[in-house]
Amino acid sequence: MTHADKGKILIVLHQEMSSPGRVGQLLTASGFHLDIRRPPLGDPLPDTLADHRGVVVFGGPMSANDPDEFIRRETDWLSVPLKEEKPFLGICLGAQMLVNHLGGKVDGHDDGLVEIGWYPIRATEAGSRLMDWPGMVYQFHREGFSLPSGAKLLAEADHYPNQAFRYGKKAWGIQFHAELTRVMMQRWVVRGAHRFVLPGAQVGNDHLAGRMIWDFRLKRWLEDFLALIFEDKEPARSPAIVHAVATGVTPDRRDAEPS
Repeated sequence: MTHADKGKILIVLHQEMSSPGRVGQLLTASGFHLDIRRPPLGDPLPDTLADHRGVVVFGGPMSANDPDEFIRRETDWLSVPLKEEKPFLGICLGAQMLVNHLGGKVDGHDDGLVEIGWYPIRATEAGSRLMDWPGMVYQFHREGFSLPSGAKLLAEADHYPNQAFRYGKKAWGIQFHAELTRVMMQRWVVRGAHRFVLPGAQVGNDHLAGRMIWDFRLKRWLEDFLALIFEDKEPARSPAIVHAVATGVTPDRRDAEPS
């Protein structure tokens, strides 16, 4: 099945070998072309997004608070998609840059607690009105973010409360990672093994075992989420979620999410 040419999506990556993973695969399959830029390697970011349909800014091992020139330049550049009201998705570092740009705060726990592995999240009422959300997501971060003024919280968790938000009509930020292919996760587990001793981190076997259990639902959510952001396609919601939104009664997760 072929798709009509839907234009270009700007893809911002932060390492030489980084990949847009499933986000890139799904966008390409939907008919978008990927314009990949790597600011840490000197790639410029466009002065306007007139030739692009939207932007995805991915994660990386650096902090949004680092003093590197590309961090400051990229954070300031976020005024372009915001001013032009082009669809924007920030993932982990990308979301944290957006928070800093909007005057929020990015920091970690005083006790060094991290989220590295699979952890539960909960949709807020605003999030539930948009779509069904996965109960478990894959995380790989040591810092979280405050909710920027004017933003709407869509998903939350216990240790790092703010997990997904929307700012205005077109800007979205998520703390977790739905973009990892199996090969990417295996690479992260090998290269990031030194972080598994940090407080709250899970051992590598749990990352891979959790993928077998929870990744299918996370991938399905990502498909709906990207269609919502870049194609304005409203996702279908489960009957339990629809009933919960209508009545204000929180559904049992076993009913809201089919096994």
